[in-house]
Amino acid sequence: MAEGRGVAILVGAGDAIGAAVARRFAKGGYTVCMCRRDAAKSQALVDELKAAGLGAHAFSVDARQEAEVQKLFADVENNIGPIEVCLFNAGSNVNKPLLDTTEKLFFKAWELACYAGFLVGREAARVMVPRGHGTIFFTGATASIRGGKGFAAFSYSDCARWLRPWRANSGRTTSTSCIF
Repeated sequence: MAEGRGVAILVGAGDAIGAAVARRFAKGGYTVCMCRRDAAKSQALVDELKAAGLGAHAFSVDARQEAEVQKLFADVENNIGPIEVCLFNAGSNVNKPLLDTTEKLFFKAWELACYAGFLVGREAARVMVPRGHGTIFFTGATASIRGGKGFAAFSYSDCARWLRPWRANSGRTTSTSCIF
């Protein structure tokens, strides 16, 4: 079970932002659970953190699949420890002009960055709200906020938009971080 400050679950924890956040939270006393489609891609970082005496685990999850996200949160809560922090960092930074953006491409970008963000955010809230505390973060990029040439599909996928009305009415705090 997790020791220290609890668990930080990082969904979409790739090799850049996800890995940097994992290192920081692990050094800050959290047991980090790095989640991506292929957990084997996080194994080197898990080994690095464990060698430094820090808590780390890797999980495979398709964050677009509700049952997988629900199982992930249940597994982490039951087998690792209470989730105190959730970071959603998944996205598909698709660079295609609007007129060349197909419905399939747009849906894929929306499904990964927005729908999956909803699923992860909701499951995080389901475990945090009853405890009365917890923090949910969403990362983004400037193209997801202001758009940009070639980012028609990506700019619509700000996954935290759905949380704004919820947090305003619940007294809870969420955060959207934009990486410049």
